Amino acid sequence: MHTDADRCVRAVQSKDARFDGWFFTAVTTTRIYCRPSCPVVPPKPRNMTFYPSAAAAQQAGFRACKRCRPDASPGSPRWNERADLAARAMRLIADGVVDREGVPGLGARLGYSTRQIERQLLAELGAGPLALARAQRAQTARLLIETTSLPMGEVAFASGFASIRTFNDTVREVFAFSPSELRTRAAGRGRAGAAAGATATAATTPGTVSLRLPYRAPLFPDNLFGHLAATAVPGTEEWREGAYRCTMRLPHGHGIATLRPADGHIGCRLTLTDLRDLAAAVSRCRRLLDLDADPEAVDGLLREDPLLAPLVDRAPGRRVPHTVDPAEFALRAVLGQQVSTAAARTLAGRLVTAHGTPVEDPDGGLTHLFPAPEALAELDPATLAMPGTRRRTFTALVAALASSGLDLGPGSDWQRTREQLAALPGIGPWTVETIAMRALGDPDAFVATDLGVRLAAAGLGLSATPAALTRRSRAWQPWRSYAVQHLWATGDHPVNRMPAA
Repeated sequence: MHTDADRCVRAVQSKDARFDGWFFTAVTTTRIYCRPSCPVVPPKPRNMTFYPSAAAAQQAGFRACKRCRPDASPGSPRWNERADLAARAMRLIADGVVDREGVPGLGARLGYSTRQIERQLLAELGAGPLALARAQRAQTARLLIETTSLPMGEVAFASGFASIRTFNDTVREVFAFSPSELRTRAAGRGRAGAAAGATATAATTPGTVSLRLPYRAPLFPDNLFGHLAATAVPGTEEWREGAYRCTMRLPHGHGIATLRPADGHIGCRLTLTDLRDLAAAVSRCRRLLDLDADPEAVDGLLREDPLLAPLVDRAPGRRVPHTVDPAEFALRAVLGQQVSTAAARTLAGRLVTAHGTPVEDPDGGLTHLFPAPEALAELDPATLAMPGTRRRTFTALVAALASSGLDLGPGSDWQRTREQLAALPGIGPWTVETIAMRALGDPDAFVATDLGVRLAAAGLGLSATPAALTRRSRAWQPWRSYAVQHLWATGDHPVNRMPAA
């Protein structure tokens, strides 16, 4: 979109928050870059330059606006709508792969040369993988500076910087403040908020970070949090005091996320055993709640169908609940084959109690991490309390995940993964599309054989056969996963209701 200057100028002059994350506005006279909805007086059009990413603006010598904080805007929905090289690379960079494995590691995961990845990202985002990772490190550093009392040396290494000098130089360059000045300003804002009766956001417990996760309005939280709460596995997930809480297995340790719907944002509290996992944890929470979606585009297309239009108007901004661990969700999908939601929770809970990794949770009732595929691969299949056919399916999926032959991560190729899943014994279209929708994050997955979808279709006067539903769903592409959420909402099921606080 950044190449359409007239459209970008109109978005900036109208302060349209829908375009936050789609492009960034750099002002040539002040050398500052902003999000489109920046509250300051818009600059003259001749002084505006537009960039597709914050990293590109930083690389061109612009610093982040202190008012609108463009580095913290919602991510571009393009990277969660597509499965091409650039989108897969962006999802992996957001998960911290470049910081942990470098650009060669990114190339190895994607199956492309580093030169090809550089060329693709430069063409689409105006910055290469190192610059994109640097922008993310700067954002992580700002979060730790402003929300924790960690010494600056620890902040530097937790953010992924190789040296304190590089950390200091980058923070000054990106934010026009030294790290100490950023912390002083944040403390001042906190005191002002406390005086006005607001709740302080700075964390005081070691290893804990509190922040706000922005999103594009509207957002309908009922089915999003209702689904997560209704399907929560005891020990690894819970609904407590109006918040969804879950354990996460992260690259350097484990963490606990507490996510609470609020006015205009999602309140997020992360308790991490290693603060180097902050960027990955934030990225996974955003993916879990589908916060980078573009509800205007989704709802606009679905409203063109006269049968779906009333459903969309009733609850605009529905999101697709995803997962923080794709491998875990795939295993749970197999456990949930042909059983009720309650039975699937019970089976998964027994698996967690018997084979999960214990964790401590002083703030709630979480007790374990879900068992990793590598740990489950060492089990005797006969010890798994499930029917023989499902046991064979489960063990085949575990073996594929443990051997790294099946990639469900953020950099996976959606179509290839579907083919690999379908080749496993006992995995049919319902399981494949459920995993594609919730674990892979494909916005166009469609579970035509799902009982809830078929009942909803029949209630709307549609033919409920899978073939007829698939034909009708072509008009909903590329947003069929969101159409499924609206169809499910026609039924009286706990997944459609957010539990009371």
